[in-house]
Amino acid sequence: MDVAAKPATVRTAVAEGTIRMSREAYRSVADQQVAKGDVLAVSEVAGTLAAKRTAELIPLCHPLGLDHVEVEATLDEGLPGVRVRAAAKAVGRTGVEMEALTAVSVALLTVYDMVKAVDRGMEIDRVRLLEKTGGTHGDWRRDSAD
Repeated sequence: MDVAAKPATVRTAVAEGTIRMSREAYRSVADQQVAKGDVLAVSEVAGTLAAKRTAELIPLCHPLGLDHVEVEATLDEGLPGVRVRAAAKAVGRTGVEMEALTAVSVALLTVYDMVKAVDRGMEIDRVRLLEKTGGTHGDWRRDSAD
């Protein structure tokens, strides 16, 4: 797709996802007893790095110079598991939805990799875009009931 004629605008996107795990695995993460280290911190770094390399992973994505990426991994006892939220921002001619979604996906895969010795039955779930701003199609926000 040729985006050269599109105006450069501020583009943002926010995505989220979860990984459900056994109570034993959740306790291991919460108590920082996972052999590979601090699961939440490592998954946040992995998600950030992934956002920056999205065009290398998704064949038709345009490479973007991201101005900001933020990945937050938090414990969610109600799952039980980890919830990841990522935000991406750039000034450009194409959106940053794929960067936010890639950040969430890789952060969740990192949690799986680090915790799999405790629980191989973990489930990654509900990776989805929450909102995006900018561009010719305008702003979009997921319905809060969704």
